[in-house]
Amino acid sequence: MASVLTHFRNDGAAHMVDVGAKDETHRIAVAEGRIEMRPETLRLIREGKHDKGDVLGVARIAAIQAAKRTAELIPLCHPVPLTRIEVDLEAAAGDGDAGADAVRCRARAETVGRTGVEMEALTAVQVGLLAIYDMCKAADRGMTIAGVRLVEKAGGRSGHWRATAAEEDPVP
Repeated sequence: MASVLTHFRNDGAAHMVDVGAKDETHRIAVAEGRIEMRPETLRLIREGKHDKGDVLGVARIAAIQAAKRTAELIPLCHPVPLTRIEVDLEAAAGDGDAGADAVRCRARAETVGRTGVEMEALTAVQVGLLAIYDMCKAADRGMTIAGVRLVEKAGGRSGHWRATAAEEDPVP
């Protein structure tokens, strides 16, 4: 793991990292997270009976849009020309001991460029989950967003990285 915070100059001032000398490579990042909710809320989502419509469809579009606008939201993040953003949402009922009722969001971002797409994948997951919260808050204000993390990245100088089993948080 890098021991230097690259977004700070020697004098401590924040700056955007210079990626001009980096090679363009195919870069991939996968992130995931979940939003936990009451069983009744999950049932509304699964059965498509929510008053606001297709919750998972809206969340998918929100996640894709967020990935495309990441550089506008994260101050020192480079604008990245995405070649692909794929978002999967899965509603899963908990079994009591193994976890809560939840919707799992997984985003895969890709580009050919000089910097990675980790922030785009992570932003997609966060905003997708926030869209679910927004659509369902009238039914369940106690929903909890949890376990948002980078699962895998590939490309660039640092090569391929994958979360180890010890780092993995069980996601329904």
